Amino acid sequence: MLRTDTPVTVYRKDYTPPAFTIDHVDLRFELDPRRTIVTSTLRFKRTQAAVPLVLAGQELELLAVTLEGEPFEGFQQDDETLTLPGLSTEGTLQIVTACKPDANTSLSGLYVSNGNFFTQCEAEGFRKITYFLDRPDVMTTFRVTLQADRAAYPVLLSNGNLVAERDLGDGRHEAVWEDPFKKPAYLFALVAGKLERIEETITSASGKEKLLQVWVEAQDLGKTRHAMDSLIHSIRWDEQRFGLELDLDRFMIVAVGDFNMGAMENKGLNIFNTKYVLANAETATDADFANIESVVGHEYFHNWTGNRVTCRDWFQLSLKEGLTVFRDQEFSADMMGDESGRAVKRIEDVRVLRQVQFPEDAGPMAHPVRPDSYEEINNFYTVTVYEKGAEVVRMYQTLLGREGFRKGMDLYFERHDGQAVTCDDFRAAMADANGRDLAQFGRWYSQAGTPVVDVRTAWDAQAGSLTLTLTQQCPKVGIETRPGTPDKLPFHIPFALGLVGADGHDLPLQLAGESQPGGTTRVLDFTEAEQTFLFVNLPKGARAPLPSLLRNFSAPVIVDVEYTDAELTFLLAHDSDAFNRWEAGQRLATRALLKLVADVQEERELTLDPALIQAFRAVLVDRTLSPAFREQALMLPAEAYLAERMGVADPAAIHRARQFMREALAHALQADLLAEYEANATPGDYSPDAISSGKRALRNLALGYLADSGSAQMQALAGEQYQQANNMTDRFAALAALVNSFAPGREAALADFYRRFENDALVVDKWFALQGMQRGSVGPHGGKRTIDTVRALMQHPAFNLRNPNRARSLIFSFCSGNPAQFHAEDGSGYEFWADQVLALDSINPQVAARLARVMDRWQKYALPLRERMHAALQRVAAAPSLSRDVREIVGKALAA
Repeated sequence: MLRTDTPVTVYRKDYTPPAFTIDHVDLRFELDPRRTIVTSTLRFKRTQAAVPLVLAGQELELLAVTLEGEPFEGFQQDDETLTLPGLSTEGTLQIVTACKPDANTSLSGLYVSNGNFFTQCEAEGFRKITYFLDRPDVMTTFRVTLQADRAAYPVLLSNGNLVAERDLGDGRHEAVWEDPFKKPAYLFALVAGKLERIEETITSASGKEKLLQVWVEAQDLGKTRHAMDSLIHSIRWDEQRFGLELDLDRFMIVAVGDFNMGAMENKGLNIFNTKYVLANAETATDADFANIESVVGHEYFHNWTGNRVTCRDWFQLSLKEGLTVFRDQEFSADMMGDESGRAVKRIEDVRVLRQVQFPEDAGPMAHPVRPDSYEEINNFYTVTVYEKGAEVVRMYQTLLGREGFRKGMDLYFERHDGQAVTCDDFRAAMADANGRDLAQFGRWYSQAGTPVVDVRTAWDAQAGSLTLTLTQQCPKVGIETRPGTPDKLPFHIPFALGLVGADGHDLPLQLAGESQPGGTTRVLDFTEAEQTFLFVNLPKGARAPLPSLLRNFSAPVIVDVEYTDAELTFLLAHDSDAFNRWEAGQRLATRALLKLVADVQEERELTLDPALIQAFRAVLVDRTLSPAFREQALMLPAEAYLAERMGVADPAAIHRARQFMREALAHALQADLLAEYEANATPGDYSPDAISSGKRALRNLALGYLADSGSAQMQALAGEQYQQANNMTDRFAALAALVNSFAPGREAALADFYRRFENDALVVDKWFALQGMQRGSVGPHGGKRTIDTVRALMQHPAFNLRNPNRARSLIFSFCSGNPAQFHAEDGSGYEFWADQVLALDSINPQVAARLARVMDRWQKYALPLRERMHAALQRVAAAPSLSRDVREIVGKALAA
């Protein structure tokens, strides 16, 4: 049943504390896939004057209500609440309900996947299990009794500690779990079914034994070692970096193939999408191994940043998510092994921010890191809350230093352990622990959009001084554009920079008024609309030092500065900041690509500047740089990023320009690319370690370029690698090279790949995704459009729209990951999008809403694309029985 009533906007300013608390709840589940009976016994206390107790509930059959053991009939019930008036100051309430797990396609609440029971309660799924005060600031201890058929459900799991097991007779059994820590209902979990485990016992930093378990279906048991290792690494890292120890005697991870998200941090019983648990050399790529490590770390780190200290309300979502994304980014960077690895991780994170979050910041769904309102909370699990939220946390560390940040974290836990708090509480802990005034910094939580920083310099050759003037501005976006919203105020931007001398070395930095230099990288407190900084005692001479701006991407801003191509080439060769070295190359490539786009639009001959080719060659052959860094530096800016850099986006011209540059580089650098391909082989058994992964990354990037040259010999090289690969990274990269270069053997390779892996769902997802994102074959190569391939694949026996991973692998890959084909001038991509949003909305509104976000930026495009996108949005908006999730997305897009 979809929630289709009139939307209600929830405002942060209207928050009020709960009128009741629930000190303890006993839950008993009589598990049956068709009709599960849930008995909930609540011990409640009133905290406010005589008001009714209003419990949330959806899609529940109410069977009984008793108060102090006696039937209670004075309740009122509607589709979403159970209201109980006249309750005393405290008491015990029992509610018996029934739900239908096997009919729950939303995958929120209690549901069945492949014959097993699972739950997903964040944000508001618990109300589909039983009536409850389903809000994050109601923290409760849980005792859970699970009863089920032993043969069908031999494993019964819930949060906390297993305190009892017994046989019930008639083939049924029972397990009782008790969680000693208070938690909100969104952290509740249960799992029941036929599962197997690997387990390991470790000793914590304080000398306590901890049991770690990873539970999966039997056929997947051999793919769990990496997840277990990642969990152990996460536990050790959190002990060492933040002094945080696992607080439970047992910690469990469970993998499920039907899951809306990546994973969920339920206290002591993390439930994961199989995508982020299962891996071996034959079926998982280096990226898969890295993502598993990152996501396992993320969910484990939530045990403190989200569970022990949780959110007061859902507007504070970034309190746990932004902070924990930052923690998992730092963990993954440390696991990379050295500074080069940390730089590569930083580059990867900023790519996501620029390609996904910056457009969100400029679109109709733009919102602050801490939103002020929402209609459907599921729509605010966004890259702004997560990734931009992580950048806000990173800025604390940049401003305060690693030691100061740790002091702030320590004070945060000292003050708030066991509480539900706000982003302001976190900021106060950081400020108080370091004696800093961070009031202005709070604007990062309350103002939306991406600030643009204009940079101007003036060089005094005789005095040896450089004047740096920074100007910041951030236009109103999203709901900020409504009449009456206040003007935006300057942000507190930590602006890191260095100055590079003519010899390519960093210069000591001394600001006017300082007695001596203070290092070669400085973090400036940029707090005004315009601010000037004077650097003195620099080497005198005609040539000004070259600024290296926003080092390590010290703030989520756009830097507007006029570098010449020669200056960017110099920074690419010499900048000591690895991120800015990469950034210089990206600026060069972006500038050249946008010129090529204009040439395509004006039907001019396309050419590539030899100086750009030489700059790319210099990076490619520089073996003082790590292979992983060179792979990042040689990766061209994405088509979606280029679209955002244009006033009016032209996907077809962008694609043609980018493909021309790839092919031109492939021809010009063929010998060098082939040399690096051969030099970066990783013979022997597969290992996902950082060094080996970096070599494979560069090698496979070279292979992709070589195949794009159109050379039959290079395409044959890709075919040879495909057949001989001993790991999925190399096999899939070779398959992608064959498919995207239109090699003669592409169809045979695709068929072979499916035959090899048709019984592995996650690998079949890769097969679908590759075809959804493949380049269109209309043009000189002939053949079908990609959308025709996608429509045909939806009829494939392995395609299942009800499985989120499968829907994402094909439909999302085409709509989000293939802009040139999705934005076909005939509007066929938009019609397809509307069809799939509506189809998914009747099954799983959360997944449908995420697909709906593809059209956020419809006004960015020229006619006739814009008109056709608008028509598709209107078609979806006019559909009857539209969920709240999708209605909010399309409504805001159309109102923009």
